[in-house]
Amino acid sequence: MTTPQQPIASGFGADSTAAEVLRGIDLSGKLAVVTGGYSGLGLETTRALAAAGAHVVVPARRPDTAREALAGIDGVELDELDLADLDSVEKFAERFLASGRDIDFVINSAAVMACPETRVGPGWEAQFATNHLGHYALVNRLWPAIERGRGRVVAVSSGGHHNSPIRWDDLQFDQGHYDKWEAYGQAKTANVLFAVQLDALARDHGVRAFALHPGGILTPLQRHLPKQEMVDRGWIDEDGNPLNPAGFKSPEQGAATQVFAATSPQLDGKGGVYLEDCDIASPFVPGGPRVGVRDYAIDPEQAARLWDLSARLTGVNAFA
Repeated sequence: MTTPQQPIASGFGADSTAAEVLRGIDLSGKLAVVTGGYSGLGLETTRALAAAGAHVVVPARRPDTAREALAGIDGVELDELDLADLDSVEKFAERFLASGRDIDFVINSAAVMACPETRVGPGWEAQFATNHLGHYALVNRLWPAIERGRGRVVAVSSGGHHNSPIRWDDLQFDQGHYDKWEAYGQAKTANVLFAVQLDALARDHGVRAFALHPGGILTPLQRHLPKQEMVDRGWIDEDGNPLNPAGFKSPEQGAATQVFAATSPQLDGKGGVYLEDCDIASPFVPGGPRVGVRDYAIDPEQAARLWDLSARLTGVNAFA
């Protein structure tokens, strides 16, 4: 059943934290895979899920950094994964599948944002390759375990999807000027479209998918941005302190919507929608504030087109 892109009055909001969303929910015996689960929002997500009883697998591009960040959190398992390297994705999936375990939740939290023009793999633009193609390949390769778990897949997108639809005529920025924010926007739109099509393909298998905007949060995700750019955008002052008028959430608040998407019983039977502030978001209203989801990000035809393109680029499609 197609889920309406309309709020459900969840009772949570922008100020809710991941711990509050999980209050009263027992995740004992559940297994979650959280990419980027050792930094920023991912770390808070790992901490909240583990506190609720889940076993959390954290695949990390920097295992030593991850090991230090995750020290003292019980119920966490660390492995190695570089989303920009499809061989690394395949090897991680093979190791996990060999364990014979089921997956209840996948949260695709790892991302790069507004980095300088970088090429990975066969010359792919790095933000699209890492944020979308790597996660696409990961979920498809883990599909046997996800299907057995009959759980949820959560794609962490961003309000940045407002910056750009999919650039069908120049997906990899091979022509003309490279714009780091447009590239980020395209990758975040791809995250939403991925969830739309995965939900359409997976719902009959008992698996549902969601995308979301976690809110604005100052985390290591901003590592590629010069300080002056963040000052000019009104995010921080000259001393590097966050400015409240920018509307930033704490990491605990920022992790709440992805935890809500993965675990909330209020979303049972739903899927294929974009969430904000621990609720299903409304569609974007042209001319209004930059909230809600753009039509192009939830268009089922574009979602199917992107899925087919991603399958050709990565060579993997669990539903073929």
